Amino acid sequence: MKVSNETKIGALAVIAITLLILGFNFLKGKNLIEKKATIYIAFEKVNGLNMADMIKINGLKVGGVEDMQETDANLSGIVVAFHLTRAINIPNDSYAQVITNPLGSSFIELVLGKSTTFVKDGDTLKSVQTKGMVQDLQDKLEPTIENLNKTLSSLEETVKRVGNVFDEEAKQNIGKTLKELALATDQINSMLAPGKGSIAKSVENIAGISGNLKNNNDSITMIIGNLTKVSRDISNSEIGNTIKQLENASVNLNQILNGIKEGKGSLGMLTKDESLYKNLTSTSNSLNILLQDLRLHPKRYVQVSVFGKKEKTSPLMQALPDSMGKQ
Repeated sequence: MKVSNETKIGALAVIAITLLILGFNFLKGKNLIEKKATIYIAFEKVNGLNMADMIKINGLKVGGVEDMQETDANLSGIVVAFHLTRAINIPNDSYAQVITNPLGSSFIELVLGKSTTFVKDGDTLKSVQTKGMVQDLQDKLEPTIENLNKTLSSLEETVKRVGNVFDEEAKQNIGKTLKELALATDQINSMLAPGKGSIAKSVENIAGISGNLKNNNDSITMIIGNLTKVSRDISNSEIGNTIKQLENASVNLNQILNGIKEGKGSLGMLTKDESLYKNLTSTSNSLNILLQDLRLHPKRYVQVSVFGKKEKTSPLMQALPDSMGKQ
């Protein structure tokens, strides 16, 4: 049975589309071939969390984020669906929290409970909202800023009390110092403001860069694998044998040139033996004379005419001048 070209093209297109769908879902963290269970978590915020981010228990990866959807149109909550890639028993009183790392990718940490009843496919876990790095930094600095404001107020009150002791110029300098301190405090507060301050934006930019590196992790791994394969192919090729053959040919050529230089062989003797060179020159000259004499006096060597008479001229003893090239 002969299969038409249209059928072949159609089958190839179906296979390509299937592989494309599987690869796209694999990059999104979905495994359509092997899938153990899907569990849901409801969060208020998922700052820094992306598709395919890891689900960890005690630092061990047990799954990946599969989907994120809003609970309603008012965005009062976000439901995160993740699948398990390991056969893990998760107690139903466990809870989840988003761990944000500005220098790396975010992930969901599952804190196991103590219940003997375990979650099943389609169950929902509780969540705990954690503070981000900027919020923690702001919470830690707020007491310090508050103490600084109290100190400034006390200092200002003290200056008012002893204001009569200082002259007008000193009062102006103290007032200027207090204004600069207040301005510095305001600048610190603005730098720490979530989403607007320079420190907060820097932390968010670092998190974005780390996220981009994580999203391109597969491409980077593929590039490194291609470079490794090219290096391995080059090392397994016949370049080494070719270079070895060139080296052997170079050695043989050097041996031949050294033999010629030392007078070995015909070329060596020709370059070193002056008498051989003179004999070859003399023989060549005699042969030239003979050929010229044969051309000028052929009857002296070959007699084919019945009525011809014998050539009586003397044989040529010296080569005629070379007339080749003369016009």
